Amino acid sequence: MDRSAFHRLFKCPGPVVTPVIHVQDLQQTLTNIGHAVRLGAPGIWLINHDFPVDDFLPILRATRTACPDVWLGVNFLAQPGDIAFPILGRLAAEGCALDAYWADDACIDERQPSQTQAEKISAIREASGWRGMYFGGVCFKKQRPVDPAQNEYSARIAKPFMDVVTTSGIATGEATDLTKITDFRRGLGNAPLAIASGVTPDNAMDYAADVDCFLVATGINRKGDFYNIDPARLAALLDLTRSYGVPT
Repeated sequence: MDRSAFHRLFKCPGPVVTPVIHVQDLQQTLTNIGHAVRLGAPGIWLINHDFPVDDFLPILRATRTACPDVWLGVNFLAQPGDIAFPILGRLAAEGCALDAYWADDACIDERQPSQTQAEKISAIREASGWRGMYFGGVCFKKQRPVDPAQNEYSARIAKPFMDVVTTSGIATGEATDLTKITDFRRGLGNAPLAIASGVTPDNAMDYAADVDCFLVATGINRKGDFYNIDPARLAALLDLTRSYGVPT
């Protein structure tokens, strides 16, 4: 998938804003999805930040039943694709098809001559029967530190293993260094790039030329609230990205 195809999929010429909901329970999840859908967010991510995957699955099933037409992605916290894809395949087989998986660590290792772990994950993904999009974390927060001089190379070798290479700043809520984004864009060429930390209505346009998708929570949540979207902040971010590239 190239950048143009990615933007056509979401019907959005500018960066695609996908709110991330740190799930507490079903009602909190549905309330926040309601805000995002009402404002026209093209996709939503759910993440189990506070409890195990087994406790998350009933909420995912109930959410998909309640929101059958919403583009839903999921992050099983700290679980790479070799763990996630079989679970997603089983969910899909029982009628709970999720649209995307975001792994914090796509297991790319720029120090190695071959990407054995990423290749294993690709094989497991194919065998799982799950056919959603894979957003893979590369040079990502809370993972093994990568020399910034290797950012471009890391992006280049990651590209064949996932649909959307995804990077971040150094921590949750921390803006991604613009030099890092420039390096990733060179490494990816015309492949889509996502960032998953630190995007706000104040800095979004700094990234708009090179980044295709924003996975955003802290930047659109209520101040001091890890769990709940502030509709006004989300609306401001959506308005900015919708206007990107439109003649005035």
